[in-house]
Amino acid sequence: MVLAILTALYAWAVGWMTLRAAPYGADIASGLERLLDWFSERSATAWITFERVEFGANVAMFVPLGVIAVLWFGVRGWWAAPIIGAVASIGIEVLQAVFIDTRVSDVRDVIANTLGSVIGMCLMLLLAFLLSPPSPRRPRTA
Repeated sequence: MVLAILTALYAWAVGWMTLRAAPYGADIASGLERLLDWFSERSATAWITFERVEFGANVAMFVPLGVIAVLWFGVRGWWAAPIIGAVASIGIEVLQAVFIDTRVSDVRDVIANTLGSVIGMCLMLLLAFLLSPPSPRRPRTA
């Protein structure tokens, strides 16, 4: 029951972020623009661009999806995470392209979102491996 509620809340949050006319308000856009300008003025951080921040945000937004998929389908159903991530992302991009003319549908978002779900899946598989009891060792025969 808890997992179902968490899944529903996560799905609502992703829908709210991706299916609105604008991903954030003018105040956040202004702050982000100022921050990116500040980064661009310094040689050590000039590589931090809007495109990279957006890509990273898309990756981060879908990491929980990979975690949730492994929780739903188990370690043996790991393969569901990238499929669900890709299908959900394609669905979002299609909805944006068809119904929200203020949003830009982009294949890079599908790549970033799917990557995020794969990262979440890998984190869960690593956690499962680290928490699994050691297998009994057979004695060596000479």
